[in-house]
Formats: sequence, C-alpha cells, structure tokens
Amino acid sequence: MTAQIFHDSAADLAPRRSAYLGRLGIYSVLIIWAFICLFPIYWTATTSFKIAPNVMQGAMIPWVDYTPDWKGWRAIGLSPDTIGRDSTVRDEFLKRFGNSAIIALSASVLAVALGTLAAYGLSRFSYKWAWMKNNDISFFFLSQLILPPVVLALPFLVLYREVDLLDSRIGLILLYALSVLPIVIWIMKDQFAGIPMELEEAALVDGLSIWGAFLTIILPIALPGMVAAFILSLVLTWNEYFFAALLTSTHATTLPVMVASQTGSQGISWWSMAAISFAAILPLIVIGIVLERYIIKGMAAGAVK
Repeated sequence: MTAQIFHDSAADLAPRRSAYLGRLGIYSVLIIWAFICLFPIYWTATTSFKIAPNVMQGAMIPWVDYTPDWKGWRAIGLSPDTIGRDSTVRDEFLKRFGNSAIIALSASVLAVALGTLAAYGLSRFSYKWAWMKNNDISFFFLSQLILPPVVLALPFLVLYREVDLLDSRIGLILLYALSVLPIVIWIMKDQFAGIPMELEEAALVDGLSIWGAFLTIILPIALPGMVAAFILSLVLTWNEYFFAALLTSTHATTLPVMVASQTGSQGISWWSMAAISFAAILPLIVIGIVLERYIIKGMAAGAVK
C-alpha cells in the first residue's frame, strides 16, 4: 500500500515538474531577449556619461569600470552646471527637438487619418481601375516600400525646389506621411477585415448613414489598431534621417541630422552623440510604455477570427 501511494505521488509530481521546467525555460528565453533588446538603450545612456578614454576602453558599468561624467550632456547644455545658463547649443537642440516632434506627430496623424479611410474602403467596397482590383490596389500601396529612398532623392529635390518646400516643416510632413501611408493602410485593412460587417448593417437598419456607422461603431472598435499604426508611423518618421538631411538645412532640421553632425576633424564625439540620441529616444520610450496595451491589442487584433 505504501509503495502504491509513493508511486501515485511521483506520478502526480512529474507533470508539475515538467510544467515548472517549461515555464522556467520560457521565462529564461524572455529575460535573455529583453536584455538583448534593452542593451542598446543602456549602452547609449551610459555612453552619454563617459569621457573619451572610457569610450575607447569599452567601459560598461558606472562606478565600477568608470566614474560617470556630465561631458556628453554638458556638450548640449543640459548638464546640471549649464542648465541654468544661456546656451546656444541647447537652444539648437530644443529647436531641432521641436521640429522633430511637430513633423513626426503631424505626419503620423495625417497618415493614420488617410490610411484608415483608404483601408476601410478597400475592406468594405469593391473597386476596379483598369485591370486592378482591391487586392492589386493593396499590393500597389505596399510595393511603394520597395523603392530605396536614394532613388527618390533627385525627383523630390527638384520638385521641392520648384514648389518652394525645401527646408520647410510642411515639406517633410507631406513626404513622411506619404512614406508611412502604405504601412498604415495594410495594418488598418487587417483591422477592418476582422470586424463583422453585420455591425454596420445593423447600424444602417437603425437609420445611421455609412459615415455614421463608420464613426460611431467601427472606428472605436478599430482604435487599438489605429494606435499601433500611429506608434509605428511615429517611430519611423521620428528616426528618419536621409530626407531630413537632403531637404533641410537651417529651419526644419531634425534630431537625427543633429546626431549625425557630431563629427569633426577631431573625430566623433561619442558622448554628445549618445546624449542627443538618448534625449531623442526618451519620448518614444514614454509613449510606448503609456500606450503599451493599445499596441498589444492592435498587434493581436485579427489574429483569431
């Protein structure tokens, strides 16, 4: 009898041990992946507090491998000893930060607004233009991402010079909105495809117009996807460098251009480059944390139908 009880207990413990080991393995992989993803942010943040020898020696742990210094933040006028004084460099940083914020936010909002309408039309109505139908039109939008930016450099440079949009915020806003529009359309098309058409039909029966059903019924359901598309558009436009460097010079320059300019005859100012980079990515980190639940909902929506 005792042997039988011992055998039954061991049989009960085996599945628990297997589940525990499986969970431990999953969490271990997730921790390693989180470390890999967060390490570049940690490296950027710590590099902003290093001096040249610390950077060249590859020092990693503050107060262990090196003593932190405010040199990187002092170079952009944001250290404790310079924050209260006038600083031309800080004024330039704030100007470019403002340009990046205005351009990225405006372009993302415009792209989400236009992309949501286009995606709704492609998911609910049938179109035909020449030989192209809905799927062909959708693929046409996505195919615009195949073109490398350098191919469009000369046409946009000539066009913007003719219409007087060089070195202007509105020029970058329109270009950035155009560049992320295909991504927004594909994200939102999948969102709308996962919403039953019966909801709109019921709304139409109740007396709502198509626009009324779209604004009051469909749009709130698709809000997580819109937020996910907005965040992705914001990240892409905030970090864009090529067109910002090509089409701006003084008034509409952005933070990525300022980061790339931290080079000179004496070499690369890694500390100031790291300080500007960390100050630039900090707002995106905050926005990502605040809107995390919407991003997860937007990514998961439509996965199970």
